[in-house]
Amino acid sequence: MPTPAPPAPATPPVPSAAPTRRRPVGAVDLTPRPGAAAPRTAAPHNPGPRTAAPHTSAPHKAPHTSTPHAPAPPPVPHAPAPHWLPPETPVETTTRLRPVRSRHPLRAAAAVACLVLGLGLTGGAAAGAWLVGDSAARTSAGDRFTEARGLWHTVPVDTLFPRTLDGEGAGPGGADRTWTRVAVAPDGTCAGAFDPLLLRTLRPVGCERVVRATYTDATSTSVTTVGMVFTTADRAGMTALRDRFADESLDERTDLLPRTLPGRGTVAAGFGDAQRASWRVSVLTDVPVIVYAVSGFADGRTVEDAQPAAEAMAEGQTSTPAQAGLGHDADGIADRIERGLRTTATTGKATQDPR
Repeated sequence: MPTPAPPAPATPPVPSAAPTRRRPVGAVDLTPRPGAAAPRTAAPHNPGPRTAAPHTSAPHKAPHTSTPHAPAPPPVPHAPAPHWLPPETPVETTTRLRPVRSRHPLRAAAAVACLVLGLGLTGGAAAGAWLVGDSAARTSAGDRFTEARGLWHTVPVDTLFPRTLDGEGAGPGGADRTWTRVAVAPDGTCAGAFDPLLLRTLRPVGCERVVRATYTDATSTSVTTVGMVFTTADRAGMTALRDRFADESLDERTDLLPRTLPGRGTVAAGFGDAQRASWRVSVLTDVPVIVYAVSGFADGRTVEDAQPAAEAMAEGQTSTPAQAGLGHDADGIADRIERGLRTTATTGKATQDPR
């Protein structure tokens, strides 16, 4: 009996690639699988000579696996479309205005009342400002009056009595005169500057201090003593004394002449009481001061017919003081010293620069 042939060996089946399960996006496993081919890396560049590589059999290809994917970027939100506005129509730019209703009578009356009230308030404010301003002006004038009482020791002597006085048009017939200071006395009391009768006349206003100086004309033929009496009286007291001088003509009495100031070693060395020829006395009310001046001849001659300055300056006068122009000297010098005092009391500056 024939022996049966042995069965042919079974050929093992070729395993098929098992399906790979996809991993969720975002979880990537970088661990190499067993039997998987190593990832390819770029070989370093070799600048050596090229040689033919030996032929080798290709290795068995690894089963295909899916490559993990990078996470997808989040979606970009879309900006909302701009809201469309219709173009402006002529109706919106040319809208017809509504008619204004007529005012109510009560509203008109209220407006008139407000107007009247506003005018009243404005007028009252203006009146109050005027009263306050007037009061401030009076206060300022009062302060100046009080401060002027001390000018005899707060103002330099060259300001009270400038070295030279310009008398433009102050001489007889409108001729120009120039007077130069030749003597100055220190401040003193009224007892040495006035005769007893004149001193008694000035007593109601008091005597704070007297300052005096003597001037001569350009020809040195006449001399004039000018002085200022700083009183202790108020404005009312000064006004009362001025009125008395005017009512009783005290400035014209020859027994009320001020005394002279002789200057030793000057052209006024012989100017004494017997040489008094013309004079002027002015009682001021804006400052507590009495300004006076008395003139005479520089050669020491005596004068029998002394005249007040205003009388000696009158036209047609033939007296000795009038013919020599001594009335013009007394009036002109006293006037300029008085104006300078007023200016200094008001502004603190002299009428003319001291020279």
